[in-house]
Amino acid sequence: MRHPYFLVVLTILLASCIKDEPLNTECDILAAWVEGEELSRHFSQETDMRLSDVSSSADQLTFTVRQLSALPPMPVRFTLTPGATIVPANGSKQDFSHGPVEYTVTSEDGAWHRTYKVEFREAALPGSHHDFEGFELNNKGKFYVWYDMTGDGSKDFIWATGNEGFMFASPNAAASDYPTVPDENGIDGYCVRLTTRSTGSWGKAFKKPIAAGNLFLGNFNSKFALTNTLQTTEMGIPYTKEPVRVRGFYKYTPGEVFTDKDGKTVPDRTDEPSIYAVLYLNHDAEGNEVMLHGDDVLSSPYIVRKAQVAELPATTEWQPFEMNFEGTEPIDAELLADRGYNLALVFSSSKTGDTFEGSVGSTLYIDQVVISFKVKNEK
Repeated sequence: MRHPYFLVVLTILLASCIKDEPLNTECDILAAWVEGEELSRHFSQETDMRLSDVSSSADQLTFTVRQLSALPPMPVRFTLTPGATIVPANGSKQDFSHGPVEYTVTSEDGAWHRTYKVEFREAALPGSHHDFEGFELNNKGKFYVWYDMTGDGSKDFIWATGNEGFMFASPNAAASDYPTVPDENGIDGYCVRLTTRSTGSWGKAFKKPIAAGNLFLGNFNSKFALTNTLQTTEMGIPYTKEPVRVRGFYKYTPGEVFTDKDGKTVPDRTDEPSIYAVLYLNHDAEGNEVMLHGDDVLSSPYIVRKAQVAELPATTEWQPFEMNFEGTEPIDAELLADRGYNLALVFSSSKTGDTFEGSVGSTLYIDQVVISFKVKNEK
């Protein structure tokens, strides 16, 4: 039998070997969001209500809203690094209508803190001239993304592509081998080159043998990339002016072999490109958000204006294209001014690429696109 003194000493020795886990020294905001159906009406899209994957180097967070002057005090919620605290309190209502609000995040150990500026601002009005000179690799360096420069010198990523979806099929592809890439042989500087690519063995397995090059105003939602590809393309962004015409320049060369969705050759069929645009209501009569996708962008009952280039002959030289918006549905001027309509403008290297029919190698070049809008009081 061991002596009680021995057991006491052993307990003390064991306790001295167990060190308290150090408190966390990180003091970062990882995500920020606003929630609530009533507050959603102040945002053009639900995606504007959340800022995910905040960069560790960021010190300013920006939410985009319809009208800053009509903004009520907003309860912004945050995900912080473990153990960190934030002042003002997480989820407390703050007045952002007069400028940014400063938040201080303190680490769990209390030794470190960071100050963030959180602001709400109105969406920049998209421009009418698009020359596609603004592009960069995405944050993972996999593929290219495009942006327009705003009046205050910031980047406005209004353009989207299906490049992120292609990454599932060819994760090791070079950025230059993706369906949508910049090309230095534009009319004046760079243009966009859209090429229909093979999706290889992955495409055969999922019966998605090709990936058409595309470029559109809107957003690509990758969560549907493996299940419902037509839902990945969220077409359109809010505009405050009524479009009447789209002009630009193109070149097009179709691929040699046209295949169907099963990858089988379709004799005597030649691939075609596609250029079209629609203006549509972005909320229904009950106030629910409306977003058009690849399966209804040309057929939705919420469309009020439509434009489409009827014919785009193959050409190796730059040729102009033009399409006019048609439709007799009345445009609500107040709703338009309040960003109640979305404009979708779409370019594709294969007209039926959304159903995975087309020709590998079909290539469409696009440059110098101009959207003309109705002049106020013009009939």
